[in-house]
Amino acid sequence: MLKIRGFLPYLIVAFLNASVDLGHKITIQNVLMKSYNGDTLITLTALVNAMILLPFIFLFSTAGFLNDKYSKTQVIRVSTLAAVAISVLILFSYLLGMFKFAFFLTLILAIQSAIYSPAKYGIIKNIVGSEKLGEANGIIQALTIIAILFSSFIFSYIFESNYIKGEQNPDLILKNLYLIGIFLLALSGAEAYFARKLPFYEAQNKEAKFIAEDFVKAKYLKENLKTTFSDYNIWLAIVGLGIFWGISQVIVATFPAHYSEIFKSNNAVVVQGILAMSGIGLVIGSSIAGQMSKFHIELGIVPIGAIGIALVLMILAGATSTSTMFLCSLAFGIFGGLFIVPLN
Repeated sequence: MLKIRGFLPYLIVAFLNASVDLGHKITIQNVLMKSYNGDTLITLTALVNAMILLPFIFLFSTAGFLNDKYSKTQVIRVSTLAAVAISVLILFSYLLGMFKFAFFLTLILAIQSAIYSPAKYGIIKNIVGSEKLGEANGIIQALTIIAILFSSFIFSYIFESNYIKGEQNPDLILKNLYLIGIFLLALSGAEAYFARKLPFYEAQNKEAKFIAEDFVKAKYLKENLKTTFSDYNIWLAIVGLGIFWGISQVIVATFPAHYSEIFKSNNAVVVQGILAMSGIGLVIGSSIAGQMSKFHIELGIVPIGAIGIALVLMILAGATSTSTMFLCSLAFGIFGGLFIVPLN
């Protein structure tokens, strides 16, 4: 696969993109965990996740249009430059201890990701072709999760190393985390550099025109939904992926408070470590699914993944030891990989 022109720089760009997105989000979540508790913590963590997810819902017609009218290569390159600019603002918000502004920048980064995402995933087929699409998706899923693991551990470690014990003021906590801001800027800069190494592919529909009135009247939304519903398998895949990531977001939003209630501890490294175990599991599950989908998309493993996820969640809900939580998180990732790779 690495001999395919453009695939290696694409993997590097995908890794760096996931690292930057998750790095800032994890830092904000860790600050919240040190500053708040109980219902307030759950609400604010859920708000962070909502800010990350909602742009994907509200901008999906706009993002789809841009990625059809313009070259996906060009969209990726412009988006990575936008990430550099946002990272500069993030660094300043850390240096100046402006937590509310840093919190708001989570939304701005998500808007950039929502426009960037269709190009990032859509270009895979251009690079590897239809025949290797299943295997390539397995590799991309695994690599993305490795980036999440990298971000979870590295940024949580830097956070704990620079956190002043007992401090609960989010502005003061953030002010000591400028090293994370520098790290994010360096990663986004590298991402923009490697985006220039991607092969150029022509736009799918250069003649397309965006009519604001049609957008306001939701005409584009209706057309896109009609296309979605026209193929039963596509609709089922969207529902399946939506449920999986919905479950994942609920776990991410509630687990820090859940862990704190059970163990009376808010150690960010341990909490992110347990969540990151699902990343290791997703690497394993995605690799298995990628191998099984080497020559065709193996949909037979989807129900196995779904049943496994349900059983693991039942055990996780009643777990009272960290070792059980680590194992459940790992298993959740493995079954998740079997589930999402064929659907993607």
